[in-house]
Amino acid sequence: MGIFPYIYFMIEDFHITEDKSRISFYAGMVTSAFTFAEFSTGLLWGRLSDKIGRKPVLLTGLIGTAISVLIFGFAPNLTVALIARAVGGLLNGNMGVLQTTVAELITAKDHQPRAYTVMPVVWCLGSIIGPMIGGALARPCISYPSLFPPGTIWDRYPYLLPNLFSAFVVFIGVINGILFLEETHAEKKLRKDRGLELGNWILSGLPIFRKCAEPRDEKSKLAEMEAQPLIDHDEQLPGYQTNENSPENSPRLRSASVPSISWDSLDLERGHADSNLGISRIFTRPVILNIVSFGILAFHTMTFDQLFPVFLSTAPPEHPMPISLPFKFVNGFGLDSKTVGIVLSAQGAYQLVLNMFIIPPILKYFGPRRLFRFLVIAYFSLYLVTPYLVLLPEEYRMIGVGMVLVWKCTFSSMAYPSNAIMTADSSPSKLALGTINGVAASTASLCRAFGPTISGILYTIGLKTGYSGLAWWCSALVAIGGAIVGLQIREPLPRIDDKIVPTNDAEAGPESTQGTGREAASGSGT
Repeated sequence: MGIFPYIYFMIEDFHITEDKSRISFYAGMVTSAFTFAEFSTGLLWGRLSDKIGRKPVLLTGLIGTAISVLIFGFAPNLTVALIARAVGGLLNGNMGVLQTTVAELITAKDHQPRAYTVMPVVWCLGSIIGPMIGGALARPCISYPSLFPPGTIWDRYPYLLPNLFSAFVVFIGVINGILFLEETHAEKKLRKDRGLELGNWILSGLPIFRKCAEPRDEKSKLAEMEAQPLIDHDEQLPGYQTNENSPENSPRLRSASVPSISWDSLDLERGHADSNLGISRIFTRPVILNIVSFGILAFHTMTFDQLFPVFLSTAPPEHPMPISLPFKFVNGFGLDSKTVGIVLSAQGAYQLVLNMFIIPPILKYFGPRRLFRFLVIAYFSLYLVTPYLVLLPEEYRMIGVGMVLVWKCTFSSMAYPSNAIMTADSSPSKLALGTINGVAASTASLCRAFGPTISGILYTIGLKTGYSGLAWWCSALVAIGGAIVGLQIREPLPRIDDKIVPTNDAEAGPESTQGTGREAASGSGT
């Protein structure tokens, strides 16, 4: 999001073409370079996270992002800019792995709506800060000549400053991940984590964070359980009279002080069997439909994200073309990078509030499948309306832009968590989630790569032929295809490793939870 406010001007400064209508095509290429590369390695990172754990892969992705943005900031031409974006995509497989991490943290379906809106909330924070920083810090010698005089490094590399800021933020993220990020893989979280131990030691020295320094890894929880006495020494066992052996008076284990721990992490034999599921057992029809639906959603939403800033930056034509409604018209807003950055930041602020307070209860009330079906049916209308904003009177244009952004943000903020929940629920095993989300991330990356490139070509053709809405209307057709796929998704069958996690009753041991899993499996088989 941080490059969107200035990508139009960056391409212009590369002096690739004198034809301003072709700038959108090259901007689409830069955007797509990242996603094409991400597509080629998405499955690899997903499979690797199943083998070595989620945390190492997430940290590697952050380091790759830092390297990428630094190269991008120093890019003197289009070739280096494309290489920089490709490096970021190759080394960054975080999207699918993050979704897997969230899925593994959830032990109750009631928590899904809230949990799956955490990532969009964080994304929204980036959507607020990224465009604002990108628009404000790009070309500092022009924006702030007293602070950044001409002839300095900031003049030679006018887009270095926002990328240096991004690299600094990513570096903080890497340090934070090493010290405080917990592993969620059912088997790998039992390993010793030196980074977490160091983070606990640091927090223990700060009185305000001392409670946060309690052991958080699964190995420490197991050690606590082993050291915990089953009964207090002071507690007297009841007599063996008949009335005292009733359920109300029978001796109970002290569950309040026993840490809640999923029996999935202890069931290692079952875990090894599930991790070796064949491709045909992992990629069932519901899984494939959810992945395809996710890819189509990524295609048209990324097209909007890339095309809309270009749409706002496009200047009105020097020689106006004749208008023949409803389809033939050409015009533009001609906004500068700062204004575009402010518009995109306002969009992020709205999404933040939306994801924190509105989306979770809506998801919980309607359910992910019913909500997703409504969204995919209605999505195409957004792309039919958007190009007509340029025909509004000058005083109403920004009001129209605001309404379209509210519409787009509301739909995308509900669609992505709904699809993520359905994909996780359709997985035949939790230990296959890394592979499934890796394939989903690769599919989405491929679609995100084609989306900006194709829309850039169509937008250029539209400007030249007089049909400036061509790219938007093609996105509407893609959204209709997404509706056809989305309407075929059915409620998933129970997963083979679904278990009830004991929290308050320590008597519900692994035997009972395994029994529940077997009943679910046999039930799904019937």
